[in-house]
Amino acid sequence: MTPLLEIRDLAKTFRMSGKSGAKPGRLKAVAGVNLQIAAGETLGLVGESGCGKSTLGKLILGLTPADKGEVLYRGTDLMRLSARQLRPYRRQMQMIFQDPFSSLNPRMTVGETLAEPLIIHRLCAAIDRQKRVEELLNQVGLDAAAASRYPHEFSGGQRQRISIARALAVEPELIIADEPVSALDLSVQAQILNLMREIQQQHKLSYLFIAHDLAVVEHVSDRVAVMYLGKIVETAPADELYRQPRHPYTEALLAAIPQPDPSLAGRPAPLKGEIPSPLNPPSGCSFHPRCPYATEICHRQEPELRNLGSNRQTACHHSDRVGQNISQIP
Repeated sequence: MTPLLEIRDLAKTFRMSGKSGAKPGRLKAVAGVNLQIAAGETLGLVGESGCGKSTLGKLILGLTPADKGEVLYRGTDLMRLSARQLRPYRRQMQMIFQDPFSSLNPRMTVGETLAEPLIIHRLCAAIDRQKRVEELLNQVGLDAAAASRYPHEFSGGQRQRISIARALAVEPELIIADEPVSALDLSVQAQILNLMREIQQQHKLSYLFIAHDLAVVEHVSDRVAVMYLGKIVETAPADELYRQPRHPYTEALLAAIPQPDPSLAGRPAPLKGEIPSPLNPPSGCSFHPRCPYATEICHRQEPELRNLGSNRQTACHHSDRVGQNISQIP
């Protein structure tokens, strides 16, 4: 079966100017990523800040031009299309940004914000536009009176509901949610996550859910992809990955989740050292300077992302040694 979205060898490098006397360089933000998302699926994308998650989301939507690779939407390579040819596909893929305040135009009312995509894509007549805006607000739990107000008049959670309504306006098939709840209070996070799940079921949406909070990702995802220094190092069904990771970086991320009893035996040791600079990545496996399983082959040979069966992949020379202690953690 053809996936809804398939990414092949997608890459992006930024040239750094070398300000303040620093040497100019090339930063590999995304380094040959391969991913698939099925219709109706939620794929969680996790990793440390700066690993390239948000850049990957923008590359998929064409908000940032890629250096190479393919973005296949229902088998069509979007990177080969002209701006005119791409227009109908833009309707099918929408984004929810991390900061619900900066992503909304402060000079436009909520009604104008929600009507704008309807006008651009010519989705309804002018006479029906107000009714459609009210329907969208109702879907995300806001009163129709919100249409006449401005973004600064709402709380953070309400603004994110407006952002979700804007994404839904064009009736997309795929939504890329870039840290959609990280700027919100915990109680509000739960409300937004539950809303996103309800909307997914109602509209049969697919999500690429980008986050660094593994508890949130576990709650919403069918599968999880783990990203480190611009590369995917592991993908697996969510329940399998959380039960038994097969990459040492995933194991370390799971071990870092706060536990009620910090004295529990059997927990993997915390990672040592800092994430390497993407301007000067290590040779071989990019994780080897911090990896407790690293051997000589890890220093000189980069592992390929290989299939392990059961719809999971990992890029590790020693995947058979990883994850033995995670199952002991309640």
